[in-house]
Amino acid sequence: MIGYVTLGTNDLPRAAVFYDAIAKHFGVGRMMEFDTFIAWGQMGGAPGVAATQPFDVESPEQVTAVYDTALAHGGRDEGAPGPRGDDGFYAGYFRDPDGNKLNVFCMTDPTN
Repeated sequence: MIGYVTLGTNDLPRAAVFYDAIAKHFGVGRMMEFDTFIAWGQMGGAPGVAATQPFDVESPEQVTAVYDTALAHGGRDEGAPGPRGDDGFYAGYFRDPDGNKLNVFCMTDPTN
C-alpha cells in the first residue's frame, strides 16, 4: 500500500507546475504548501505525492550513523553501508519496523 511518496527537487517552482498538472487528472490539488515543500492529494484520501528540497547526507559517516540508528530502533538490515559500484555512490539499506525498504546515501570522490 502506498500512503504517499516524497520526492526531492532543487527547483520547487518547476516541480509545482509539473505536479499541479498531473494532480488535476486525479481530481486533487495541493493539500499542503510551505516555502520548501508542496504536497498534492486529499487528506485521508487517495495516495499523495510531495516535492521538497532534499535533505542531503554529507558523508559516509553520516550514512553509517543513520543506518545504525535505524537498526537500533527496530529496523532490519537490507545492505550494510558501503560503496556500491565505482562511481562514488555510498549507501546503506534497511527496512523500517513495518517492512518498508529505505536507503540512505551520499556521493563520495570515487578516486579516493
